[in-house]
Amino acid sequence: MFPERLRALRRGQNITLEKLAEGLNQQFKPDKEHENTASQIGNWERGARTPSFVEVRKLAEYFDVTMDYLAGKTERDEYDLGRLFLSGKQLTFNELNISSQDRYEIYQLINGYLHGKGQRKPIPSRKNHSEELDLDLHLD
Repeated sequence: MFPERLRALRRGQNITLEKLAEGLNQQFKPDKEHENTASQIGNWERGARTPSFVEVRKLAEYFDVTMDYLAGKTERDEYDLGRLFLSGKQLTFNELNISSQDRYEIYQLINGYLHGKGQRKPIPSRKNHSEELDLDLHLD
């Protein structure tokens, strides 16, 4: 699964093997002896070689996916918001940083909403009635 996911990520972003090797080397600044090469990455994509834990971590960070995704354990679009809010990662909302206090409060709001959801009475539906959430950004 790893070779297929790595190839799909790279090709999906139209990145050549050479550009990926350069990008990894620029982002993680290895010493000359441990630089990534196009042929090395090609071997990983073909399944001829297996990257080390450190290399998989670098790839996950480069492509902004989890190591579990690269290994085939999870799908890319699956995120546990609870773990994300409690992680050490910097979070933003509409380009505004979310402070640790705000993260905790948002976590509590979501947790309370989901736990209380089962205790709420359903609202009787009206024919031809629907609600919309206006997500248009009004930036002045």
